[in-house]
Amino acid sequence: MADLMMNRNEMVPDAKAQVRMWNWDSGIQSGATTATPSISGASHHEGNYPDTNQVLGDWQREFTMEEVDQIHDQFVRTRADRVRDVLFPETMDDGTQIPSTQFDDGTTTSVQRLAEPSQQLKKAVVNLINYQDDADLATKAIPELTGLLNDDDPVVVQQAAQMVHMLSKKVASRQAIMNSPAMVSALVRAMQNATDPDTQRYCTGALHNLSHHKQGLLSIFKSGGIPALVKMLGSPIDSVMFYAITTLHNLLLHQEGAKEAVRLAGGLQKMVFLLCRDNVKFLAIDTDCLQILAYGNQESKLIILASNGPQELVRIMRTYDYEKLLWTTSRVIKVLSVCSNNKPAIVEAGGMQALGLHLGSRSQRLLQNCLWSLRNLSDAGTKQDQVENLLQMLVQLLSSNDINVVTCAAGILSNLTCNNMSNKTRVCQVGGIEALVRTVLQAGDREDITEPSVCALRHLTSRHPDAEMAQNAVRLHYGLPVLVKLLHPPSRWPLIKAVVGLIRNLALCSANHGALREHGAIPRLVQLLMRAHQDTQRRTSLASSHSHMSAHVAHSAHVDGVRMEEIVEGTTGTLHIMAREAHSRAVIRGLNTIPLFVQLLYSQVENIQRVAAGVLCELAQDKDSAELIEVEGASTPLTELLHSKNEGVATYAAAALFRMSEDKSQDYKKRLSVELTSSLFKDDGALYNGTDLVDHSLHGFHHQMTPPMSHQSSVSSVHNSHHSGYPQAEGQQPMDFQQHLVPPAEYPLPDLSNDLDLEPMIGVQQPWLDSDL
Repeated sequence: MADLMMNRNEMVPDAKAQVRMWNWDSGIQSGATTATPSISGASHHEGNYPDTNQVLGDWQREFTMEEVDQIHDQFVRTRADRVRDVLFPETMDDGTQIPSTQFDDGTTTSVQRLAEPSQQLKKAVVNLINYQDDADLATKAIPELTGLLNDDDPVVVQQAAQMVHMLSKKVASRQAIMNSPAMVSALVRAMQNATDPDTQRYCTGALHNLSHHKQGLLSIFKSGGIPALVKMLGSPIDSVMFYAITTLHNLLLHQEGAKEAVRLAGGLQKMVFLLCRDNVKFLAIDTDCLQILAYGNQESKLIILASNGPQELVRIMRTYDYEKLLWTTSRVIKVLSVCSNNKPAIVEAGGMQALGLHLGSRSQRLLQNCLWSLRNLSDAGTKQDQVENLLQMLVQLLSSNDINVVTCAAGILSNLTCNNMSNKTRVCQVGGIEALVRTVLQAGDREDITEPSVCALRHLTSRHPDAEMAQNAVRLHYGLPVLVKLLHPPSRWPLIKAVVGLIRNLALCSANHGALREHGAIPRLVQLLMRAHQDTQRRTSLASSHSHMSAHVAHSAHVDGVRMEEIVEGTTGTLHIMAREAHSRAVIRGLNTIPLFVQLLYSQVENIQRVAAGVLCELAQDKDSAELIEVEGASTPLTELLHSKNEGVATYAAAALFRMSEDKSQDYKKRLSVELTSSLFKDDGALYNGTDLVDHSLHGFHHQMTPPMSHQSSVSSVHNSHHSGYPQAEGQQPMDFQQHLVPPAEYPLPDLSNDLDLEPMIGVQQPWLDSDL
């Protein structure tokens, strides 16, 4: 019983301890141990941690003096070992265990911090010692090696070349070799005369190592190394050929005179021949050499053409996907694409399609080189087939944020849509109209973008099945306001000329007339017409006052590359198209333009005569305008123009005269009938028998004649002068054809006083060469 009580008393503390253990919360399964942080920073759980004295109890022991001395000796000994291990690890015995003094892995000790700079210093000292040793060795060995390279025994030459190749890998000995012209000359000679591949490999490898330094390049160049290296390009050993091309590449990049030396040694032909290789890295260096040699040198471009280079370059663009090779190849094509001889060869080889394959590349440098190449080639590729995908990619690139990309894409589209019906249709189908209008809206005053974009729109709005749709689309995508705005300063004449041509095409769609009027297109066109005409008259007057200046020079002066006669023709032709609508005719007549149109009939330029007669023909539909045209004296020049060799001029003049005769007497109509018959149908004698055309015949002529829509000159041999030999009808007074076709001296010029916003054009820009008018 006593034992049982004793056991029970011993169990009680154990039971309480277990209860305390059960009540202990780890803080993981519940929030029992969480609490709001104290403002004072004191912890609410300090009682949960063991007492510090308990933890450090082992440290509070006392040491004897002997133990202290032993600890001190051990510390001093291990510190020396640690420093020696850092500075001179090779002096330590293998397997030596050195106690570390680092308690925290995140904190380095002072000795550890000393390790890295001490090792760097040690390596520098060792390298310095070795450098001096290498320099001394090379200096002593070079004279002997030079003699061995000139030895007659090929085995001796091979071993000497191997030794030189090894020495060229070290900085000090390489410097000594570069400073020895005799050694470099011997190396070049041994390479050129060697027949075994090993000697060639050692020699080309040594020259390659030397070519990384300016002094080495100069030594190779002076020793005649370029012809020898060009010869090595024909080696069947890949390593020899690779060493040779890379050495030549370094020479072309950094050595003056190397380009001409490579050309004279026949390097271009060999480099073009090597384009058939399959090693992409080799081809990248080879094509870069071709680009360096061809840039700015027409002779090199012709050599590449004669060596079948364009075809091989196009093949590379089609075959490989190595970005550096594609980039270097596109650079060569870009250089060749400005050559009038290479351009058609590249296009015929499928170069445009091959370049188009990479317009989706992520490499910006490759993309830009392909675009510039396409831009240069596009004027020769207007008749190319299978460019549908290329056109679609170009339309997509118009949305790029890169100005250079947009500029090139717009220019290429302008050229490829010139006089190519299928390309026009394709661009319209893939949203080209909307993209081009958006480009013009976003370009602002950047004419390098707006001009090709407007030219492309001009091509897309004429002479293809979807032309009318395109004319409407420009309006629907809010393009008309910005186009009219571009007719004002600061736009220069090349852009104005393109916009005028586009507005003329848009005016062919009757739905655009109202919007063009609302945005003020007609007054601005009249202003441009007056200014251009005034400029041409001023130059004509200047030519007449200076007898040494020919009339041709006077009429061919350019402003920003644009002849003012072209502006006169373009604006008058646009007004001619717009005058087909009654409201537009009223606006044109209200701007006092009829006197100017009448004066244009006296122009020496047939195209200007044609459009002037055309606009007067349209204006003559209204009785008031017809009377004003006659008052301004238009009958005489129009009658004279009936005998123009230009079919369009004669037809418009006849139509204008007929419409002006609506309210005339029967006698006048009979005389006009005779003259129209003799002028328009004089090649068919059956149509003229000496009698009058009846009035109803003239009336039928009025309804059946359709004025020509085109602004192209159409020179016909059907119409001759009035001295054709046909008899005049009896009883009829012939109309006066003997009057000289010159404007009367008192002819009044239109009022130009309101033309205040026409600022002088500044700067000179190459006009867009393509036209679809």
